[in-house]
Amino acid sequence: MICVIMGSESDVKIAEKAVNVLKEFGVEFEVRVASAHRTPEFVEEIVKNSKVEVFIAIAGLAAHLPGVVASLTTKPVIAVPVNAKLNGLDALLSAVQMPPGIPVACVGVDRGENAAILALEILALKDENVAKKLEEYREKMKKKVYASDEKVREMFK
Repeated sequence: MICVIMGSESDVKIAEKAVNVLKEFGVEFEVRVASAHRTPEFVEEIVKNSKVEVFIAIAGLAAHLPGVVASLTTKPVIAVPVNAKLNGLDALLSAVQMPPGIPVACVGVDRGENAAILALEILALKDENVAKKLEEYREKMKKKVYASDEKVREMFK
């Protein structure tokens, strides 16, 4: 199971990207809203009481949520920085500059779908069904590129 936790409701569009991928793979998930700054005790309650295997933490601006979640668990935490200000650079730097010993994985700004794929890759270490679905997913992507190549080559003949 995967927990998608966002710092505020304004991050829903990014969460939807992750959730759409998780639904496509048929993996159990939960979605929560809790602020690292305004409701730190609620974040702690969610993390400490959760039975999930991976957390996806979505946050913009100061983007402390992924780090706070990571400080409360030894389970993998994937940060999704949000483009709220400064083209998301502030949130990106908050996620990748974690202190030694409390790492978070980090995907690109607004890349909820990549966070979901990374979470699935983590689950696939123990779940052959998820691993198989990931292989199929990549094969579909490959076929799209080949089809695009063929189409573009034909355009320029």
